[in-house]
Amino acid sequence: MEILSLLQKYDLDLFTRVFQQGERRMVIPMARAVSRSGDGYLHVLVPILLLALQLPGIGAFASLLALSLFIERTLYWCLKNSLKRRRPQEAVPGLRSLVVASDQFSFPSGHSSGAFLLATCLAVVYGGPVTAMYLWATGVAVSRIILGVHFPGDTLAGAVMGTSITVFSASQLGLL
Repeated sequence: MEILSLLQKYDLDLFTRVFQQGERRMVIPMARAVSRSGDGYLHVLVPILLLALQLPGIGAFASLLALSLFIERTLYWCLKNSLKRRRPQEAVPGLRSLVVASDQFSFPSGHSSGAFLLATCLAVVYGGPVTAMYLWATGVAVSRIILGVHFPGDTLAGAVMGTSITVFSASQLGLL
């Protein structure tokens, strides 16, 4: 249990440093916008855009996205509701988050998981500007910390979960 206490301490220390960045006026609106881009709308809009552009591989992409999201949302819900990690605003005395979270618990970050899942789906099927996709996903994860709704460990777990599930799904579908 001592190692868990140490991890919790490092997570809180890193959270405090990143959250303080939200005190800068320009950072908050940008963090809100980037966070909103991870709300899940892109999981619907991207396939529609790919279909409208008549890009090859849309079937593989849609299958990978659907399977990955099914597994990820199921695991996310089970983990969130069984581990029940309190959000920073409830765990850190005197802290007020800058947005209202969509659910009660903190671990893992669903925004981070979903963003990394989408970035990995695009990378697996289309390749291309992989760095840009992962920079966006990282921005979503960091924005959740800046806004005070997640600890860094929550977003890291979400990133690993979204990426891993997509790689697993891609291997099951024969895409890797």
